Amino acid sequence: MHLLLLSLGVGAVPTFLAAHIKRPADEARIGYLNDAARPYADAWFVAAERERAAAWGYPLIDITVGDYPRGHDVATVLDGLDAIYVAGGNSFALLAALRRNQAGDILADRIRAGLPYIGSSAGSIITGPSIAPVSLMDDPAIAPDLTDYTGLSVIDTVVIPHADGALPPYPPELIERIRQTYGATYPLTFLHDDQALLVDDDAVQLIASP
Repeated sequence: MHLLLLSLGVGAVPTFLAAHIKRPADEARIGYLNDAARPYADAWFVAAERERAAAWGYPLIDITVGDYPRGHDVATVLDGLDAIYVAGGNSFALLAALRRNQAGDILADRIRAGLPYIGSSAGSIITGPSIAPVSLMDDPAIAPDLTDYTGLSVIDTVVIPHADGALPPYPPELIERIRQTYGATYPLTFLHDDQALLVDDDAVQLIASP
């Protein structure tokens, strides 16, 4: 497996992509999965994240699995990619979308088979065993039909992004409340906004990502 799990900063992304994409940048296909951002479609930060990803110089294939009709062949979509980037937003909206057409199970299988995966904030959170700890950070009511908070489970820890408390919606007091409420139930990894969790098969390390 090859995962780069971001909080906010993307400084580690170019090196990660260069290491795992073995063809010229203009020939590569990077999936840009945007379901977590759908509740905030008109927000400035949604467009900013998309533009930031485009600046890496790889063609982006926009993917919105929540819009796929029942029975859509998600596997074929993923098998046409060289890597996938899962954008930030609401973790519950993202997980609900991935439950359609078994997209989450198929994505997890492809990650385990070697599809390079980059997650940002919500895209990092859903790779773990559960998204329940971020119910204090994201609003579960955005996905009222989602009752099972089991994540993709490709890593064994729940990533808690924005853990330095630098962004106004996520003050240090909130981060500490997550630790106290869920730390005894789930393994938690707290990521500052200038950090990333790099997973290469069994090697897991915290790296800088300004």
